[in-house]
Amino acid sequence: MTHVDPAQAQALAAIVGGGSFEAAAATLSITPSAVSQRIRALEVAVGRPVITRARPLRATDAGQAVVRFARQLELLTADLSDELAAEDQRSRQHITIVVNGDSLHTWVLPALAPIAETLQIEILREDQDHSLDFLRSGAAAAAITSVAAPVQGCSSHPLGIMRYVPVSTRSFREAWFPDGATPEALAKAPVIVFDRKDDLQDAYLRSRIRYTGDAPRHHVPAAEEFAEAIRLGMGWGLVSELELHRDRGDLLPFDDDGHLDVPLHWQQWRHGSTALTAVGSAVRRGAALLRQPGTGRAER
Repeated sequence: MTHVDPAQAQALAAIVGGGSFEAAAATLSITPSAVSQRIRALEVAVGRPVITRARPLRATDAGQAVVRFARQLELLTADLSDELAAEDQRSRQHITIVVNGDSLHTWVLPALAPIAETLQIEILREDQDHSLDFLRSGAAAAAITSVAAPVQGCSSHPLGIMRYVPVSTRSFREAWFPDGATPEALAKAPVIVFDRKDDLQDAYLRSRIRYTGDAPRHHVPAAEEFAEAIRLGMGWGLVSELELHRDRGDLLPFDDDGHLDVPLHWQQWRHGSTALTAVGSAVRRGAALLRQPGTGRAER
C-alpha cells in the first residue's frame, strides 16, 4: 500500500497552483530546496514521476491523483477546524467548481445564492464537454459536465437536459431562410459560435444536413454578447430554452423540427466535505429548471 505524506502532497499541490518550485516555496514558507526534497521523496513513495520538469510544470497522471488528495485533505481539515471552533469563529470554506457558460448565465447563480453567506465559491467557466479536466487535475472539486461516467475518485449525478434551439432575428430569417431551414440555406447562412471548443452549432447542423463546415462563422465567447450578436443580425445560433424564455422577443426560432439536447451531470469528489455537499445539494435543487428526462418539459 502506497503511503503519501500530506506535507509532500501539499508541496505538489502548491507547485501546480503556483506554477513553479519558487512559488510553492513562498506559499508554504519554506525554501525551494525543501520543496524539491519533498517532491523527490514523494516520487520515491509512489514509484513514478509526479510532475513534468518541462515548462510549464504539470502534474503527471499520478501527480494529479496526489493533488486531488491534497485538495480533499484541505477541505476535510477545514471541516475539522470548523467543528472544533466556536460558532462565531468558524471560517468560510473555499470551494472551486466548474460551470458551463449557459448554465452560469441562466440557472446556476440563483441556485448558489442561498449558500453564499456561508461559503467562498470560485466558479471556473468551461465548456461542458471539457470541464472534467479541472477535476482530474485537482483544480476544482466539482463540475457540471455532459459526461455521465464518473472521473476516478468522483461521483456523478444526472441534473437534467439543457435543450438548445436555433434562433435568429426576423429579418435574418427572411433573408437567409425564406423557404424555411432547408439544407441549402443551413449550409450557407452565417452562424455564431461561442469559441473554438463550441460544437453545439455544428452538432445541430450535422443532425439536420450533411454538413461540411463551410458556412461563415463568427466567434463570440461571452453569453450575453453571443445572444447580442444574433440580435444584431450577424448570424444565427443556438440558445438554451431558459435563455429564450428570458429574451425580450428579438430571438425567434426558425426550425420547428430542430433542436439539440445536452444532458448535464454533476460530478464531485467522492471524499468531499460538508461545504462541498452543500454546494452539490444547491446545484441539484437549482437544476429543477432544466428539462427533465421523460417529462418532455422543463419545470418552472
